[in-house]
Amino acid sequence: MEKVPSELDKLRHTAVHVMTHAIKELYPEALPTLGPPIENGFYNDYFNLPIKEEDLGKIEEKMKEIVKRNLSLVRIETSKKEAQQLFIHNRFKLELIKDLKDGEITIYQQGDFIDLCRGGHLDSTSEVKHFKLMKLAGSYWRGDAKNPMLTRIYGTAFFSKQELDSYLQMLVEAEKRNHMVLGKRLQLFEMHEESPGAPFFYPKGTIIYLELMKFLREQYANRGYKEVITPLLYDKSLWETSGHWEHYQQNMFVLNVDNREFGFKSMNCPSHCLMFRNLVNSYRDLPLRLADFAALHRNELKGTLAGLTRVRKFSQDDAHNFIAEEDLQNELLKVIDFVDFVYKKTFNVEVEIKLSTRPEKRLGSDDHWDKAEAALEMALKEKKLDFTIDAGEGAFYGPKIDIFMKDSLKRLHQLATIQVDFQMPLRFNLQFDGADGKKHTPIMIHRAILGSLERFIGVLTEHFEGKFPLWLSPIQVIVMSLSDKNIAYAQKVAVALSQAGLRVETDISGETIAKKVRNAQLQNINYMITVGDKEEQASSLAIRTLDGKVKFGVPISDFVAELVEKMRSRSLA
Repeated sequence: MEKVPSELDKLRHTAVHVMTHAIKELYPEALPTLGPPIENGFYNDYFNLPIKEEDLGKIEEKMKEIVKRNLSLVRIETSKKEAQQLFIHNRFKLELIKDLKDGEITIYQQGDFIDLCRGGHLDSTSEVKHFKLMKLAGSYWRGDAKNPMLTRIYGTAFFSKQELDSYLQMLVEAEKRNHMVLGKRLQLFEMHEESPGAPFFYPKGTIIYLELMKFLREQYANRGYKEVITPLLYDKSLWETSGHWEHYQQNMFVLNVDNREFGFKSMNCPSHCLMFRNLVNSYRDLPLRLADFAALHRNELKGTLAGLTRVRKFSQDDAHNFIAEEDLQNELLKVIDFVDFVYKKTFNVEVEIKLSTRPEKRLGSDDHWDKAEAALEMALKEKKLDFTIDAGEGAFYGPKIDIFMKDSLKRLHQLATIQVDFQMPLRFNLQFDGADGKKHTPIMIHRAILGSLERFIGVLTEHFEGKFPLWLSPIQVIVMSLSDKNIAYAQKVAVALSQAGLRVETDISGETIAKKVRNAQLQNINYMITVGDKEEQASSLAIRTLDGKVKFGVPISDFVAELVEKMRSRSLA
């Protein structure tokens, strides 16, 4: 099923044509390749376009001229031979045309500019009024590093100036929240060129990582999951059985060991299929829910790497639930409840949901795909959840539900996923004895609730602007002495808090209290305790929160009890 473009998609697709028209007038030797509308705008790739960021303004001005010309976008059906003649000087378009058939080739013309395109535009260039070219990037033709390097221009477009201005202002705010900038300043995490795409988590960032794992492990214990530890390197025969060697090999790191080809693990599912054979004999052993935090490696192109949100090495809160077919619906409802508990009840964020259906290249029969898609759709409807269909975007082995978290800037981030898979159990010949005495093949549910822990932490860092709730905060409390006379009392308070399970630091330096408070605020410490003679005599605390509220004369026991309860409930306040 082909996706129906939205009006905003049509606007941005039209903006691509206006931009490319402008580039051809300014840089006639440039060769346009491909460029679609995307979530927050559009892009197009060009060969032989030697420009810099400062040239974007010139291109924008030319685009405004073309908008004012009020050129109609005219759809023209053409033959393969005619199309090849029209684009004879553009080898990239010729390569695209080669894969097309007569009767399915269309071009669009606006004035004297033409482009090979399937369509999905507005009627005239005059409708592209509110746009902005954002940045340049490098890319490879068709995403293959063996192909020529191209210049990619990103832009955005909206129907109103207000929408455009709001989006640009959001980007300014987003830059202040950039997780890589905050990660470095707060000593949470960093990237190093010595290992591209592989995050380094410092001690404070590791605390956040481990707290999330602790949270998940508590839920696993309550929800019937069993955690396993699996290898990272496998003979290619495993990946051939799973289908990844045929459908995913380009995203895998492959090496030769003992004259055999091996692949670093990019997915946990095949290794869990191996374990199923020794863990399940009959239907009484089901459901089997195997959870795994193993490190995964995916060979993402270097140019696509983006902080913690697009990496080569990461861990998922991954699990595979093996079930009998008759239990599929009930198990899906339980997984959806898990997602709801994490996103709505724990982090109190909105989500958007997409149901991604069968891709063109896929494994298995239409019957299995029909059942899998129907099961996911029924589960969403039973939970009365709103969702949209993302046609053709399922995994090669099964359809999926993708959950997008809406952050504090209203941006969407794809994090959780729930996938129904009939194929892998069949390919691994997994079986169990049913109640009817016959052999049956289980169904697998692939599910990750947070998704990649790295990506989730990156998103949370920006969502909270580095000001994490108490239970995730690396340093929860700092105790600051007003003078040298109060050092012993400050240390006594710190010990009491530490013994209650809180993460505490002290500042007993000779700096002024104003400087100590300022330093603590820059570290985003949740609670700043000041102790002087008055507090020491009364065995109390003066407490300042990160949002600037101050309380005096708070008993130590009351403060400890309040924070312990916030930790227990994982309060966001």
